[in-house]
Amino acid sequence: MNAQQIFSKTMPFVWAKLLLGLVTIVASALLFALLMGIAWLFNSGGVGIIMFIVWLAATAVIRFVIMHYIGYLVKAGHIAVITEAVITGRIPENQVAYGKEKVKERFATSNVYFAVDKLITAAVKQIQHGIGKLGDALSFLPGMGALTGLVKYFIELSLGYVDECCLGYTFYKKEHDAFKSAADGVVIYAQNWKILLGNAAKTMAMVVLGLIVITFGLFLVLGILFRILSWPGWIAFIISIFIALAVKFAFIDSFILTRTMVTYMGVAPATEITYDLYSKLCNISQKFRELFDKGKTDESS
Repeated sequence: MNAQQIFSKTMPFVWAKLLLGLVTIVASALLFALLMGIAWLFNSGGVGIIMFIVWLAATAVIRFVIMHYIGYLVKAGHIAVITEAVITGRIPENQVAYGKEKVKERFATSNVYFAVDKLITAAVKQIQHGIGKLGDALSFLPGMGALTGLVKYFIELSLGYVDECCLGYTFYKKEHDAFKSAADGVVIYAQNWKILLGNAAKTMAMVVLGLIVITFGLFLVLGILFRILSWPGWIAFIISIFIALAVKFAFIDSFILTRTMVTYMGVAPATEITYDLYSKLCNISQKFRELFDKGKTDESS
């Protein structure tokens, strides 16, 4: 089963992610109307600026709670189903219930899931930073600093979905503790980073191009509507960004996650882990050391 087939057959998770994005937009819009209404009652430009700043802060909180808490759990269920599809070639009959069951079974509580997820994400970023240090050694050359920065940005953006793959490996290695299998997943990433980077080049192009096209396409439509209604154009632009981010989170991120996981899980089962990499990665990444030590502690208890 290829990435396109898995993506199309796991659409319930995509629609769930889109719903979360739309809920975020509606909540932000209602809050904006309320705060701007308060500013209008005071008839003061200063109050309007304060209300706008409050709105930006409150919107960030709303987005964090909905997208980074509920959204993370939905994403974890999606990862569990994708892993099952890649390994067995089939989609569970009731995939949403299956994903929910696997997340509960693997992590027991959402707190454990968040602990594993945050350690994986931080470890992968630190390892990517270690990979990028090669460019720092050449920074004395003219123009090399800018090139190095661009390469680092490319690596971070391109491999931004690898942490989810390492999380997916925890669903694959059910016989191990979640922290232990997550550490193994990160080691497998480190051993196969060149393969993953080659696949990720297309990923980066898709993310950037997709987000630009969606944002400006929406802004064009909303901008014309707002122009007709004589409403401020900057509001149309902000709404366009919010909608674009919701579409990206639901469709673009899900498709790229599927593509990356298919590549990762294609090499993971056949990878013979080089055990000296554990000590090397512990030296590169403090977060990986935490993940590794937590896995050893839980395995021995």
